[in-house]
Amino acid sequence: MIDPRLALPGRDTPVLPAGVRHEVLGGDVLATPAGSEVAHLALGCFWGAEKLFWTTPGITATAAGYMGGFTPNPTYAEVCSGRTGHTETVRVCFDPARIGFDDVLAVFFENHDPTQGMRQGNDIGTQYRSVIFASPGQEDAAASVRSRYDRAFSEAGFGPVTTELITGPMPFYPAEVEHQQYLFKNPHGYCPVHATGVTCG
Repeated sequence: MIDPRLALPGRDTPVLPAGVRHEVLGGDVLATPAGSEVAHLALGCFWGAEKLFWTTPGITATAAGYMGGFTPNPTYAEVCSGRTGHTETVRVCFDPARIGFDDVLAVFFENHDPTQGMRQGNDIGTQYRSVIFASPGQEDAAASVRSRYDRAFSEAGFGPVTTELITGPMPFYPAEVEHQQYLFKNPHGYCPVHATGVTCG
């Protein structure tokens, strides 16, 4: 992780213009649909991760962005440099009447390898680490689900789960427009989901 004193300075202005429309689900890509709750999850490359969630029943909106670091409003190139401290993160809006937070976390844990530390497969770097950014009221559920999956991965022969659980206020910086719904715009783009086959029913 970059020393905060050495992190890139960033900028005051978001790199995503206001009013960008979600290419798959419709509506403003950064809006929270009525009745929805929000989760912020980092599970490797956000292109595949965002598609994973927009195809999940009960998800009402998604956006790709950056969290967990020190640089305000970073660019993709800056995050990939390792000099911002950010993860590639997906903002996930979900309808709790259709899918609960625990079930959103099940999708999260079962579609990447949360035991790899600062990498997912061939993607290596701080931006690929596994993180749950828990909003107020989500902390206990997130800790409980993480513990259950830690046991499940251990029983399956994996190492300990390295998923960070970060609580408290933290800004979500949306990524550039070309990274929003990237695999819808580029259906043959490279960004595999690193599912391990481990489940926790």
